[in-house]
Amino acid sequence: MRHYRDRVAHILVTAMPFAGHVRPMTAVAAALLDRGHRVTAYTGARYAEAFGRLGCAILPWSAAQDFDETRLSETFPDAGGPGPLGLIANVRDVFIGTARGQVDDVCAAHAVTPFDAIVADVLAVGAGLTAELLDLPWATISVVPLSMPSRDLPPSALALAPGRGRFGEARDALLRRAAPTMTAPLDRPHRAVRASLGLGPGRRFDSTLYSPTLVIATGAPSIEFPRTDLPASVHFVGRLVPPTAARPTPSWVAPLLEQGSPLVFVTQGTLTTDPTDLLVPAIVGLADEPVRVVGTTAGRDVGTEPPPNARLVDFVPFAAIVPSCEVGVTNGGWGGVLEMLSMGVPLVVAGGTLDKPQIAAQVAYSGAGVDLRTGRPKPAQVRDAVRKVRTDPRFKQRALEIAAELERLGGARHAAELIERLVLPAPHAESTRWTRDRPPPEEVPPSEEDVIVARRVLVRPG
Repeated sequence: MRHYRDRVAHILVTAMPFAGHVRPMTAVAAALLDRGHRVTAYTGARYAEAFGRLGCAILPWSAAQDFDETRLSETFPDAGGPGPLGLIANVRDVFIGTARGQVDDVCAAHAVTPFDAIVADVLAVGAGLTAELLDLPWATISVVPLSMPSRDLPPSALALAPGRGRFGEARDALLRRAAPTMTAPLDRPHRAVRASLGLGPGRRFDSTLYSPTLVIATGAPSIEFPRTDLPASVHFVGRLVPPTAARPTPSWVAPLLEQGSPLVFVTQGTLTTDPTDLLVPAIVGLADEPVRVVGTTAGRDVGTEPPPNARLVDFVPFAAIVPSCEVGVTNGGWGGVLEMLSMGVPLVVAGGTLDKPQIAAQVAYSGAGVDLRTGRPKPAQVRDAVRKVRTDPRFKQRALEIAAELERLGGARHAAELIERLVLPAPHAESTRWTRDRPPPEEVPPSEEDVIVARRVLVRPG
């Protein structure tokens, strides 16, 4: 007799059309395909082929407003600004703003060829709404650090490490009480989308991103701020790495490594690539240091001649150079941070926009790097931070420990196993999904004092 998990499921995998979101979601899609399941991928036109090459059917963005991540402001003029207000604008316009279109696209496809479950990028807001509307099993893939509220932590949008002592705990408690006011600019448009679908107001937005049944989190517990209330539905899986062919090592790498000088790698990823933010300050600050610097430009014109100890390239595979580096200097993109830590390389992080300040704070809290607390550091700040990481062996030790932890967590294979348990549960297992017949708990509205505190926090300098 066949086991109940031997049957093939039709799974919708959704990914917001950003490189840093698509890459881990293709890893999940590939792992599900390897286990014999049928996978349809829902993403923007720019990344459809990344899933198509794996063997996924493609559901294109149609009703949802597609966009090019490299020209985001052309579609969403207010997106990408600094600080908490910039983060709110980005989430409101890019993620909530496209949610209703996502629901319409997926529901139309489901009516023709039904899905057994939705496995969604955490910021594909429409996926959770669709799962609720159709009463489908739903798994969240947290391709960015967890931002779910906690009774132990300040709100994640503020990029604050948990407070210490009585004063710190009191600060965090006050900020948590004010959190509903901070998220109100997101709650309102999100509830409007829900209302347009005939759904009730639901949970607060910072909670509603996550499936109450299964959250698959990239990263590792030791890179997270400690909390005592992490839901049992959350499972860390380390890195989600797609099955791509190894890229050739550039010819210049071997001679560089033979020189024997300590190496520092500098990257701004693929999204926030203005070289004056970090790359230029880094190469200027390290010009007189006894190191060799390799920096990636993402094809941008740096506008200045690099110093003799620096080599700038458009792109280099991390595997070709990073394992030989003493320090990685980054603007805090989550995928790049995890990849460098997986190679045991400690970091200097200059996080300025979106979730990058939170990532920088988490890296520093983990002991595997230094948080510059700005996205546009001065050359001397980068120099001093690199010196600190190079000369204190505790940073390297923590990076190596985190690398081992990321490896143990199982990656895409473990993610696929968790998804199977959700999609193909044991017979007679009781569902724990939120449905319209099983509403979420009520939430206490903020007081007038909480509103005042929240406004002060949101307009703080820097």
